[in-house]
Amino acid sequence: MFALVADVERYPEFVPLCESLVVKSRKTEGANETVTATMTVAYKFLRESFTSRIVLDPAAREIRVAYLDGPFRYLENVWSFRPLGEKACEVGFRISYEFRSRILASVMGAAFDRAFRKFATAFEARADQIYGKTDAQGRAGGDIPLKATPPAEAS
Repeated sequence: MFALVADVERYPEFVPLCESLVVKSRKTEGANETVTATMTVAYKFLRESFTSRIVLDPAAREIRVAYLDGPFRYLENVWSFRPLGEKACEVGFRISYEFRSRILASVMGAAFDRAFRKFATAFEARADQIYGKTDAQGRAGGDIPLKATPPAEAS
């Protein structure tokens, strides 16, 4: 699952509202990799791009995303992975954001909130597609819930 979430170039294939994602740079320091990427999100007639720094930290079993530039005042999210067996893990996702503009917040805020709430489903479906369904013990045929924390103070 860590590899699936770390594969940011594939996000336009399955992440809600993600129209494109361009990796600007990659840097490896020890076991960690830092990726700088620009994602373009689209909703109806609006398109916005934002750039983030993504730190892939396999030892900590975390992927941390820090906002660098775009339409937000701030945007932070953290993915965490807890093994549940040889072929299963619990995935946590926390996100917090606020738009810079009240107008953009009123137009896109509800759509972003709904999209972020659908992230869990999108990543579960992608994992099922790539790895097949398993239960918490790694047996074929089950569902592994992704624990997503709704956006905090999203506006």
